[in-house]
Amino acid sequence: AARLVFAGVLLAYFWASAGTKLDGIFTPSTGAYAQIFPKLFEAVGYDASQLGLWHRLVVLAGAWAEYALPVLIVLGLFTRLAALGMVGFVLVQSLTDILGHGAGAGAWFDRASDALILDQRAFWMLLFLVLIVKGAGPLSADRILAGAAPRLAA
Repeated sequence: AARLVFAGVLLAYFWASAGTKLDGIFTPSTGAYAQIFPKLFEAVGYDASQLGLWHRLVVLAGAWAEYALPVLIVLGLFTRLAALGMVGFVLVQSLTDILGHGAGAGAWFDRASDALILDQRAFWMLLFLVLIVKGAGPLSADRILAGAAPRLAA
């Protein structure tokens, strides 16, 4: 059920976001640097050539993770690891939004339930934690691989 909810609610979100980060498979978009390194990119006059290899690799890794991890979750392949990767991704995304872009974090235990960071992403984390603890379920590539493993070992 958690994978279905993820596919219905978050798959398109993450894929659309990843699509804004790449101009080609190994070519980060200018917007990607603005999204991931907002203050630094502004400091270099929005000139990506002023950033180093490290920044390029971070942008590429982030974009590829934003494509690959959601697909792995939907397929139920290496689900626990993919969900753990998404926890890390969303933590970095949230910190970048708050510290880099100045977004308000919102607050828990208030009467407003629409804070994009604390409220919304707490639900995302709950979804990922369910997948980490429970796994992908019976209709998954993980289950197929687990069933094939004893036959391969024999």
